[in-house]
Amino acid sequence: MGSYQRIEVKPRTRAIGADVSGIDLSGPPDDETFQELKAALHEHLVLFFHDQQMSPEQHRDLANRLGRTEVHEYFPSLDGFPEISVLEHDAEHPPISDSWHSDVSYRSDPSMASVLYARTLPSRGGDTLWLSAYAAFDALSKPMQAFLTTLHAEHDFLYAYGPLLSRLDDAQERIEKARRDTPPVVHPVVVTHPVTGRRLLYVNPTFTRSIVELSRSESRAVLDLLLDHLRKPDFQVRLQWRENDVAIWDNRATQHYATADYYPEYRRMHRVTVGGDRPLGVN
Repeated sequence: MGSYQRIEVKPRTRAIGADVSGIDLSGPPDDETFQELKAALHEHLVLFFHDQQMSPEQHRDLANRLGRTEVHEYFPSLDGFPEISVLEHDAEHPPISDSWHSDVSYRSDPSMASVLYARTLPSRGGDTLWLSAYAAFDALSKPMQAFLTTLHAEHDFLYAYGPLLSRLDDAQERIEKARRDTPPVVHPVVVTHPVTGRRLLYVNPTFTRSIVELSRSESRAVLDLLLDHLRKPDFQVRLQWRENDVAIWDNRATQHYATADYYPEYRRMHRVTVGGDRPLGVN
C-alpha cells in the first residue's frame, strides 16, 4: 500500500476504490499533493472525495491537470464549458448508462481518466459501481490469459448509441455522421497499462461488438464468458452518492455502471473526461 503524507487514503476494497480526505479540490492542490493524488489513483483506480465545492472552471482545471480534456460525441455540454458533459436524467430523459462500460472505448485513443461531480441527486438510488479490470484479468487461469493476449476486439460507437440515435427526428443524418466521424476501432483484448505495466481485460458489453480473430459463434461464446467474469462482485466497489461528491477514476483499468433505479426522479452529474492514448497489447 502507498504511503501518503499530504492526503488520507482509506481503501474501500482490496481490489478497487478508496475515500480520500485532507484535500480541497477547488484549491487547487499544490504539486506535491497532486502527485500523491495521482499515486493513489494508480493504486486504487477510483478515488472518492466528499463535500467538495467546485465551480465549473475549477472542475475543468482539475481535470486539465490530469491531461488534455475532451468533448463528448453524444452528451450535451454545460453552457460555456464544452469539456463538461451534463449527464441529466428524469422522467422525460431515462438513464442510459446502466450497463458496464469503459468510457469511449470506441475511439482509437480512449479516455484515460474521468472526473465526475454530483450536482443534483434523487431521494434514493442512483449509485455508481466500478470494477477493476486488473483484478478480473489476474483471476483468470494462466492458459486463458495466454490465449486472450493473442486476440483483438472491435469497439463500435453505434453498437451502443445507434438505437438511441434512431429515435431522433434527424436519425439518418446523425447515424451517417457517426459512421463517418466514429467508425469502429480494434483494440487488444488484453491491454498493458502505460503507467503501471499491469495487464487488464479490455472488453465491455456496451461498446465491444466482436473478437475479430474468431468466428461469430466463437466470438460470442468468448465474449459472454469474459463479460460474465467481469461482473463478479469480487472486482467491484459501489458509491452511494452524496451531493458535492467527486469521483476520479482511471478509465483505462476500470469499467463502471450507473444504476437507473432512481427513475423517474431527477439526477444531474457533471463529468470531464481526459484524453488518453491507443491501448497497448502485450509484447
